[in-house]
Amino acid sequence: MIKKKWKDRIPSLLFFLFLLGMWQFLTITAQIPLWILPTPFQIAQALWETRQLLWMHTLTTLLETTVGFLLAVIFSLITAGIMVLSPWIKRLIYPFLIISQTVPLIAIAPLLILWLGYGLTPKIIIIIIVCFFPITISLIEGLELTDRDLLNLLKSMGATRWQVFYIVRWPHALPSFFSGLKIAATYSVMGAVIGEWLGSSSGLGVYLTRSSHSFLTDRVFAAIFTITLLSFVYFTLISALARIALPWIAKDPDDNLN
Repeated sequence: MIKKKWKDRIPSLLFFLFLLGMWQFLTITAQIPLWILPTPFQIAQALWETRQLLWMHTLTTLLETTVGFLLAVIFSLITAGIMVLSPWIKRLIYPFLIISQTVPLIAIAPLLILWLGYGLTPKIIIIIIVCFFPITISLIEGLELTDRDLLNLLKSMGATRWQVFYIVRWPHALPSFFSGLKIAATYSVMGAVIGEWLGSSSGLGVYLTRSSHSFLTDRVFAAIFTITLLSFVYFTLISALARIALPWIAKDPDDNLN
């Protein structure tokens, strides 16, 4: 199964290498200045030359993202559970969840920095705001899409709300829950970078801003590469946890034919 997955990714990898080759060829042929568009080789060189500085900023972003993401998961579990078990609370809170996503993050972040300073706290809150909605909505929908026959069966056997929730609703909601986690995992790094970009002393957002203001475009691309890689790492970790928690879904259907 693992070999098959790697074989399926070979075409994408080859296409990616082709795009890098075309990028390198066209920028050299057109003699595009470094400060406008560096070549992939120049970006790789910038990554290597600034690896220690880049790693220092990455650690700050990594700390903010991890703490904010974990807190968002905890708050989402509590909120979704309460809203599903209590419909009137859902009717009360659900509209505010929708409204919270209509306010641009770029407008909220400066206020948080103004109120809470330039430390880690406003960045963590920004990440919670970014991650909370997709996790909560996905989990609520998963909990509410439980098979009604199973719910009626447990209720006829005298099961309490919490027993129904634990035995039936929660296992059925896990696929939706992990889908929300995957979306939030990619958004979390973006939220941290936006918070750092608006005001911070360290982090990939700070590195990105300083490089941009200095017209060090190769370092800008190096920062973008690092941000993308960090988001991919979070996504991969969530996917691995999903395969462990949901082996029946992660299993390849073709394996049954062998």
